[in-house]
Amino acid sequence: MSRVYNFSAGPAVLPEEVLKEAAAEMLDYKGTGMSVMEMSHRSKPFQAIIDEAEADLRDLLNIPANYKVLFLQGGASLEFIKIPMNFMRKKKAGYIITGQWAKKASKEAKFVGEMVTLASSEDKTFSYIPDCSDLPITDDMDYVYICENNTIYGTKFHTLPNTKGIPLIADQSSCFLSEPVDVTKYGMIYAGVQKNVGPAGVVIAIIREDLIPTEEESKKIPTMLNYKTQVDNNSLFNTPNCYGIYICGKVFKWLKANGGLEGIQKKNQEKAAILYDFLDNSKLFVGTVEKASRSLMNVPFIVNPAVVTDPEKKAALEADFVAQATKAGLVNLKGHRSVGGMRASIYNAMPKAGVEALVAFMKKFEEENL
Repeated sequence: MSRVYNFSAGPAVLPEEVLKEAAAEMLDYKGTGMSVMEMSHRSKPFQAIIDEAEADLRDLLNIPANYKVLFLQGGASLEFIKIPMNFMRKKKAGYIITGQWAKKASKEAKFVGEMVTLASSEDKTFSYIPDCSDLPITDDMDYVYICENNTIYGTKFHTLPNTKGIPLIADQSSCFLSEPVDVTKYGMIYAGVQKNVGPAGVVIAIIREDLIPTEEESKKIPTMLNYKTQVDNNSLFNTPNCYGIYICGKVFKWLKANGGLEGIQKKNQEKAAILYDFLDNSKLFVGTVEKASRSLMNVPFIVNPAVVTDPEKKAALEADFVAQATKAGLVNLKGHRSVGGMRASIYNAMPKAGVEALVAFMKKFEEENL
């Protein structure tokens, strides 16, 4: 069976070169006579794997020495509660609500302290990023929180919020390593890797060390929810997701070999332009995001309700599109269950040929249904 073009929002497409390398090493990793899947996390070979992965990530992002890099478990959703537990010292934080994931994170913050909604785009179904140049931030806030790229709704912060000196914490799960980033603008960046970097089960966190809880503060935080626990043990307090970290390390090397973050950003811009240009000129399909807020990673679209005015016919046409696309080898194009429609996630590893094939299919479908 030939490989399909996988437009899943996550777990998502990985570079074929990485998959082939991992397959070749499955039974015997570098002469150890075993797979990384079987390897002790306390062994010298695995220590070399995680050390090299961190070094390559630091190189890619130019991470300063005063930031700690952690390879964690529990999914990005676990970070929703860990962040306020570790950083809400004054018991107050500001959240910018631009989608379901920021909304869920803000709900968790209320278990620890006061959550202040600084801005929201819920009034227009999260189809834009609100103006964050002059937010009602107060000095008693511990941090400002954003979900930088919204996987479900296809929006992206192209300008970071003016936090007025308060640490910015960003969930970058669906845009991590898709473009150059100035790490010093953040107090913390974290990302579930299953969209752009590796298989599900690993979260990468980059935390400015002055934010990490002290020994005294740690007494009030459960051991496995305390970032200091993993910082003090170099992500090896307990058994990590060894194989997931191994794949992440290979993706880091793949990125470095393909022009780094500047190189991948250019490729991502080219891919997104192909799809957005088609949507902007299509009669049957229309994008759902305001142009200034569009993501390079996630592109939601629908059958144009101005053209197909009957809601039932529109829904049937969208279902038919997804079904026919799947048969054509263009899979996982159905939109998130909360919004419907369609969504193409075109992460780093999605080749340009995949986006071109999608647009060609959309043109054909449009010709047949107008």
